[in-house]
Amino acid sequence: MFNDYYGLSGRAFQLTPDPAFYFESLTHRKALSYLSYGLAQGEGFVVITGEVGAGKSTLVAHLMATIDPARLTAAQIVTSKLDAEELVHVVAQAFGLIVEGHDKASALGAIEAFLHDEARAGRRCLLVVDESQNLLLDALEELRMLSNFQLGAHPLLQTLLLGQPEFRETIQAHPQLEQLRQRVIAAHHLEAMERDEVQPYIEHRLKCVGWDGNPAFDQRVFAELFEASGGVPRRINQICNRLMLLGAVEQRTRIDGAMLSQVLEELELDGTLQLKKIERTPDPAAHAVAAAQTPVDGVALAHVQTLLGERDAQIAELQQAVIELANEREASAGAPLGDGTRDEAMRLLEAKFGALEAKMLEQERTIRHTLTMLIEWIEADDASRAAA
Repeated sequence: MFNDYYGLSGRAFQLTPDPAFYFESLTHRKALSYLSYGLAQGEGFVVITGEVGAGKSTLVAHLMATIDPARLTAAQIVTSKLDAEELVHVVAQAFGLIVEGHDKASALGAIEAFLHDEARAGRRCLLVVDESQNLLLDALEELRMLSNFQLGAHPLLQTLLLGQPEFRETIQAHPQLEQLRQRVIAAHHLEAMERDEVQPYIEHRLKCVGWDGNPAFDQRVFAELFEASGGVPRRINQICNRLMLLGAVEQRTRIDGAMLSQVLEELELDGTLQLKKIERTPDPAAHAVAAAQTPVDGVALAHVQTLLGERDAQIAELQQAVIELANEREASAGAPLGDGTRDEAMRLLEAKFGALEAKMLEQERTIRHTLTMLIEWIEADDASRAAA
């Protein structure tokens, strides 16, 4: 519904993984680096874990979209509680193999023959196992045994294991998985996105479907969205879907904090999403607007609106500066400089960040002080009118 209203070409916040919407947050960039390193080794296991909705499947979908099928044959399975024999048959099916009979030996023979054929054709094989936390221990051991298939000294199968946080704990600590642990060549745990990544993430997904700035978003929405979602991409998508729907129903061109509060209350009531509680502090700016909306003085209202406009402009300017400085810092860290030059560059960047932060705090104090004075003036004027 809201796609038509806002002129979007698709669903920006769909919940199913789509590599077209891949957003490279800091944690996803690290995970992709580990994946690339692991795939370059061509053997063993790569393990990626993360909370539900952290973007594991989207990351893998993005990776699969970049793989050359002439060089790598990939198959993906999503597991339930499979035992060793069931797993072998599922792997065979994932690679498109027809197994005569239903015994484990036949399935293993078909898999080994397929892997040999692929190797002779110059292709490596990758097995992606999603929801690995559901696998029984004997199934995990069977995966390790599959990694033993070789052609001469060359391994024939590499496995990527995706799982929730408990799978990370199982891999790291279970005494029966020592041999599997020894074959893990790369591992990464996907964290939630950072606070300052929420706005770029939302805008990225909207731009993928033709967003032209309608609807616009108040800056406060991004901060509160982070608090409510914990920075988990799928939660952000769920909330934004409802926000955009509400915006279309009410024919809004701007998404504000009040709309977000309404959506979060609805989600909490219907149990659709477990949200973090947002502790709101009184905002002098909002108080000033509420007070100025009473018929006190048109000049006061204009003054308050001007201040708020200046505040929004300053916040946007400072946020852009922070992004630019962060990019500069990352580029400097990766530059092939001598230790002394790099250290000096980093010290200068740290000084710039400190000065920027101090400026931001000072501007905020000034604006809040001015707004407080305006509120007192408006309230005093109301009191004098009541006395009269």
